[in-house]
Amino acid sequence: MADRITWIQSTPDKCWRSMSGASTTNGECNLKLSSLRHQTWQGFGGCFNEIGWDALSKVAPDQKQKAIAALFDPKHGCRLNFGRLPIGASDYALDWYSCNETPGDYAMKHFTIDRDRKYLIPFIKAAMELCPDIRLFASPWSPPTWMKSPRAYNYGKLVWEKQNLQAYAQYFVRFVQAYAKQGIGIQQIHVQNEPTADQKFPSCLWSGVELRDFIRDYMGPTFEKAGLDAEIWLGTINSDDYNGYANTVLSDPAARQYIRGVGYQWAGKHAIHRTITSHPQVPLMQTENECGDGKNTWDYAHYIFDLFTHYIIHDVRAYIYWNMVLPPGGRSTWGWYQNSMIVADPQSQKIRFMPEFYVMKHFSAFIDPGAVRLGLMGPWAGNAVCFANPDGAMSLVIANPFAEKMALCFQGPKGVVKCELAPRSFSTIRQML
Repeated sequence: MADRITWIQSTPDKCWRSMSGASTTNGECNLKLSSLRHQTWQGFGGCFNEIGWDALSKVAPDQKQKAIAALFDPKHGCRLNFGRLPIGASDYALDWYSCNETPGDYAMKHFTIDRDRKYLIPFIKAAMELCPDIRLFASPWSPPTWMKSPRAYNYGKLVWEKQNLQAYAQYFVRFVQAYAKQGIGIQQIHVQNEPTADQKFPSCLWSGVELRDFIRDYMGPTFEKAGLDAEIWLGTINSDDYNGYANTVLSDPAARQYIRGVGYQWAGKHAIHRTITSHPQVPLMQTENECGDGKNTWDYAHYIFDLFTHYIIHDVRAYIYWNMVLPPGGRSTWGWYQNSMIVADPQSQKIRFMPEFYVMKHFSAFIDPGAVRLGLMGPWAGNAVCFANPDGAMSLVIANPFAEKMALCFQGPKGVVKCELAPRSFSTIRQML
C-alpha cells in the first residue's frame, strides 16, 4: 500500500528491530509537520584512519568485508557516502608523519603519499567498491614539522613567512594531485583540523586572521592556478568564537571568493547558529563526531543522537562520524580511549556493532542524498528530524531519552501516526508522502 508505514526501533537490549503496531488515524498530536522547508541533504560519512584499517586487517577476511559492507553497502548498510581523510598523521595514525619531511623543500620535490598506500588508500578503495561516488574531504592535523615553530608534529604554529606559506599552499595541491593519480578524487580541502587545538597529538594553531590571509593570498590563488576542482572549505572549526573565526574569514570578500563552505566540530557547534543566520548562502557540514571514552555505552549513544539532531536542525548538509572502526577499547597512539561504530577484535577475529553504529544507521539508512528537511513543531520536535526523500518517502528519526515508554502521536503527511516508543530507544518511521 502507498501509505504503508515502516518502523525500525533500537533499544539497549535489542537493536534494529522491525516493529508493528504503528497506526494511521486522526487525533491531537505531540509532534507535527510545519510548513517550513529547510536544507537539502547531501549525506553521512566517517573518517578513514590508520588504526581503523590496521584493526580490520587483524580479523577474519569475511568479518573485514562484513564491516565494510555494514558501513558502505548502498542497500543494506549505513549507506555512508562521505569520507574524511587526514593529510599526514591524524591522532589515530599509528605514528606521526607528514607528506614531506625534507627540510627546506619549498618546491615540494620530495612530496609523497607512499605511506598512505599501506593504510588509508586500501581503506578508501574498499569503501569505493561499494560506494564508487563517495565524496572525500581531507585536512591536516599538522604541517610538515620543518614548516612549524617549534619543529614538532604536536603543538606550535606555522612559520609565517611568504616562502613557507606558498610552499604549504603547494603542499595541498600536490596532495590532491597525488590522490587523483591513485584514482581517488578529493572533493574538498579543509585548511586545518581544529585550529584552536594546541595538543600533544599532531596539531597546529591558527587564528581567524591567519586563516583568512592564507586562503586569500596563498591557498586560493594556488588552487586556481593549478586548475584544481577540489573546493576550499573553512574547516574544521572547533571554536565557539564566531566573530574570531567564521565571520573574520567570510566577511572578507577577497577570501570569501575561494571558500565553498564551513565545517564545524566539537565546540564549533556553539557557533553554527550564528554562522547560518549571518551567512545563509554558505553551505555547512559537521566534520567530526565527538569521540567518547572507548566504553561505547548506550547513554553516550543518546548524547551522539543529540549531536546529530543539533547539527541537522542547524542546517548542516552532511554529518561525519569520527573513527568508524577501532580495536577493543579504542586507544589512540597518544593514549586517549574513544568510541567507534564497529569494534574489530583481533582475539576473537570478529567484529561487533556498537550502539553508535545503530544511531548512525537510524539516520543514514533512511535519509537519502537530495532529501529536504521538513519543519517540525510540538514538544517532541527537539528529539526528532524529518526529511522528504526524492523517492517520495518521508523519514522521521526520533529518540525517547526517558526511562519509561512514551506515546508518539505524529501528524504526518497522511494522517496521524501513533506508536509507543520504548524506554531509551531510537526509532525511524518511514511513510510514503
